Amino acid sequence: MTKAFPDIAKFWKNLGTVLLRMGASLITRLTAYLKRHFIDNTVDVVPPLSHLPRLAGPVLNLGGGGPDVEKAIQWMIDQVRGDTSSSANKVDVVVLRTYGSDDYNHLIYGMRGVNSVKTLIISNRNDANREDIVTKVRKAGVVFFAGGDQCQYIRSWKNTRLENAVREVYTRGGAIGGTSAGAMIHSEYIYDSCACEDSIETREILEDPYRNITFTYDFFQWGHLRGTIIDTHFDSRKRMGRIMAFIARQIQDGKANRVLGIAISEETSLVIDKYGLAKVMGRNAAYFVLGDHPPEICKPRTPLTYHDYKIWRVPSGDTFDLRNPPNRGYYFRSVKRGRFNSDPY
Repeated sequence: MTKAFPDIAKFWKNLGTVLLRMGASLITRLTAYLKRHFIDNTVDVVPPLSHLPRLAGPVLNLGGGGPDVEKAIQWMIDQVRGDTSSSANKVDVVVLRTYGSDDYNHLIYGMRGVNSVKTLIISNRNDANREDIVTKVRKAGVVFFAGGDQCQYIRSWKNTRLENAVREVYTRGGAIGGTSAGAMIHSEYIYDSCACEDSIETREILEDPYRNITFTYDFFQWGHLRGTIIDTHFDSRKRMGRIMAFIARQIQDGKANRVLGIAISEETSLVIDKYGLAKVMGRNAAYFVLGDHPPEICKPRTPLTYHDYKIWRVPSGDTFDLRNPPNRGYYFRSVKRGRFNSDPY
């Protein structure tokens, strides 16, 4: 019996050594995680909103998916810096996503006027309400939403402190950007993929504009995007019929009397200044699709009929005034029993 005591002591000693090594390994991995996701030498101590520096925006940058338009990201950084001639006038950037990596960090950190970049992967509502997360977002001058799934973004972030923190950045003149799903969540009416199922495409939705289609309301509500619904990957996935059905649904369901669809192609961004003037940047075009009257037929299990959408095709380099849409430069297209009357592009 007494002989066993040294063995027991040795056991506990060895166990303690193992636990210490595990703890050191865990700390090392956690430190590596933070270094991988943050390029930042500042301290996260944020004063009250009234004491944070006023920025020169607010501005928006909506990306259509695919390769990012880097000059559009640089544009929003420059817009909120104000005096871009001063090398000391820099902003902090936060990238938000529910999954993925920190691949934006080095791209954005190398841009002009950037003080720090943080990628925050926030996949649940508990994290979206954490004080340290909210502090990092409130401190930012630019918030950028990576692509992903707009349904997951809404599930994880709507009605949380994170949502309010993003609004605070915009309120004090910051920049809000995003691409793909990270752009779609900024319109007043948001297609949310119906309980996070696979996205529906043009053919199915024109045949039945109510089939597995739901919308989210009252998310960010940016002033220049009131009355809009955004879609992305537009040209490559031929989504004109999809955004037409989204528009018809809002009117049919009594959400609005008129809706402006904003449809952005891949490798293309729509940047919106603080006055509501939108400019197309990148390789392709953006489309603005207006529905300003009730649909002729919009009901479940029935093909859509809607006459005379107004469509503006705005190529790269051109602008569109969201405050006062132009009364020229558009063409009409209709959907009758789920079919276009002619090529809508």
